[in-house]
Amino acid sequence: MFTGCGTALITPFRKDLSLDEETLRKLVRRQIDGGINFLVPCGTTGESPTLARAEHLRVIEITLEEAKGKVPVVGGAGGYNTAEVIELAKELRHMGVDAILSVTPYYNKPTQEGLYQHYKAIANAVPLPIVVYSVQGRTACNVEPATMKRLAEIDNIVAIKEASGNIGQMAQVAHQVPERIDILCGDDAITIPLIALGGRGVISVVSNQIPAEMTKLAQLAVAGDFAGARALQRRWLPLMEVNFVESNPIPVKAAMAMMGLCEPVWRLPLCPPSDANRGKIETVLKSCGLLSTSRGTHAD
Repeated sequence: MFTGCGTALITPFRKDLSLDEETLRKLVRRQIDGGINFLVPCGTTGESPTLARAEHLRVIEITLEEAKGKVPVVGGAGGYNTAEVIELAKELRHMGVDAILSVTPYYNKPTQEGLYQHYKAIANAVPLPIVVYSVQGRTACNVEPATMKRLAEIDNIVAIKEASGNIGQMAQVAHQVPERIDILCGDDAITIPLIALGGRGVISVVSNQIPAEMTKLAQLAVAGDFAGARALQRRWLPLMEVNFVESNPIPVKAAMAMMGLCEPVWRLPLCPPSDANRGKIETVLKSCGLLSTSRGTHAD
């Protein structure tokens, strides 16, 4: 299910801050047409912390409707209240998602034992494949390799999105967990080295903009064609990097608005990028050939 590239989908909003369902459907279809391997709605990139529960479920419902079983849908279901995460995951299961992506509890700062018990409780309550999401830079909570090794003993914990940015830790995870666990990169720019260590793919931000190209990069790396993957990396690295010139998903949404794919609208506490960074984003898009008058723009 998790080989190759999965897109951490943005959530498009209208200018009045409401959910833009029509644009979301177009974006999902664009992903599938681009050959994406799986879709991940309502993650960090989807601004899940600012979605009401009904909106969260609606985004996933629309994604499922448009995917029509052509690609797996991995619904976001994480947070700092284990009981609430379980209830959300149960709802997603009844909706028909193929798996859930569950970010580590943030703010609480649980111990490693607390992390283990958190994921064990979710796994016991919800018989869905679970992707553990470790992103210490956002949550102040790291899933250490030894903890992931313990979690790998739970049958329906099947993957980890490793977004520590620490290659040494990624190597340890690959060394300690059994081969049945899919290790997915959480940082576009280091997809190739993680796959070289034994990873299976990436949950990507840049694939919002370039689904076909990022899918090809991941698939080439998984197939062992690292020369081909590196060629794509050289071309698209500036875009991968500019997507994080401010907090994700501020830059990727700004870029997609310039590309005519959505409105440049975020919900507070996220806000538009600075003028200087907006200029950097536009420069990179132009250099990558992603801006054209035929596409129009929502940038104004």
